[in-house]
Amino acid sequence: MKLPNFDDLILFEDEDFVIINKPPYLATLDERFGGAPNILRLARERYDDVQACHRLDKETSGALALAKNPAAYRHLAMQFEDRQVKKVYHAVAWGVHQYDGLRVDRSIETTTKGKARLAYKGKPAVTLVRTLEAYARHTLLECQPITGRMHQIRLHLAYLQAPIVGDGMYGGDDFYLSSLKKKFNMKQGEEEQPFIKRFALHARQLTFTKMDGEQVTIEAPYPKDFRVLVETLQQYQ
Repeated sequence: MKLPNFDDLILFEDEDFVIINKPPYLATLDERFGGAPNILRLARERYDDVQACHRLDKETSGALALAKNPAAYRHLAMQFEDRQVKKVYHAVAWGVHQYDGLRVDRSIETTTKGKARLAYKGKPAVTLVRTLEAYARHTLLECQPITGRMHQIRLHLAYLQAPIVGDGMYGGDDFYLSSLKKKFNMKQGEEEQPFIKRFALHARQLTFTKMDGEQVTIEAPYPKDFRVLVETLQQYQ
């Protein structure tokens, strides 16, 4: 993949923090097998002491906070630890669902090979879920994780039988346009590709308190693949 220009990702910046709109397919930090480009490496080409205050899954796009100095990192890390940071995600889920601030309270434990599962003896995990738009076979959901467990939104939506489009790990099938479009014709010899080539999850908003005590809310626009998916589904309501 072509690496983005870091400047083009910036949504907000002051002397302490830089909030970016992370593109999909780019990890936040070094993965187990180092060497691949990631957000932190890109940021460190520009800022010497920058640190990621949290992380997004490689396939997840959206608002990601980076701290430019150790004091700012501690300041925001404490807010995350005390659950004072408000995170809002948008997800395109399978099925037609009507939720109005539904509270999902199901504990999660991590397993081997980078997966997690719901488990009675796991760590407490709470997500608030609200319907934004319902389509013919899908729903655009707003998810607010109160805790920050691994794969929390993906697991909680799967528990609701509303798995995220493209999230094969947790029961979310790929979406093919031919399943909705009756006169969908492929060129001979071509194979239809999934409409979106990742799971459809986007970190839409991040609200936190700056070093001077001012609270800010940063909103991340949809990347092209997520935006086109939503616009397409809106045609089949």
